Amino acid sequence: MKTLHRSIAALACICLAFAGSAVALTEHHAAGHAHEAPPKLELDHGRPWATDAPLRKGMNALRTAFAESLEGIHAGTLAPEDYEALGVKIEAEVATVVAECKLEPRADAVLHVVLAELLAAAEILQGRAPGTPIAGAHRAVAALNDYGRYFDHPKWLPLQ
Repeated sequence: MKTLHRSIAALACICLAFAGSAVALTEHHAAGHAHEAPPKLELDHGRPWATDAPLRKGMNALRTAFAESLEGIHAGTLAPEDYEALGVKIEAEVATVVAECKLEPRADAVLHVVLAELLAAAEILQGRAPGTPIAGAHRAVAALNDYGRYFDHPKWLPLQ
């Protein structure tokens, strides 16, 4: 059992490192283009941005995790450890997306806006930032729905 806990702790540290790199990438992108407006959610000439398989896989995993928890979130019955697990899930999936996803630079900048929102929600869900777990969950759902609006992900359904 101790080995399992150490493995989980090690994985969490790795995920946090990668998650931090997603925020750093967003900040670097904005700082590297001081003459440009910071990245924001926008379409690609009126169309959703192209995605790749690693991005779709990670976002599907997050959508599924939140879809399975929505009833408890809306009813206010989701346990604190379940909110925390959602935050850990966000960090893990964002870390994988950052490591594996390869989008063109403009799409990547827009994606980083979504990822930054997801990571901010993860902080709230895990009690590391101010806010209630329900507020963190709503923030994550809003970010996932933004992803669906701004990225071409076949069969993506918004969360309620």
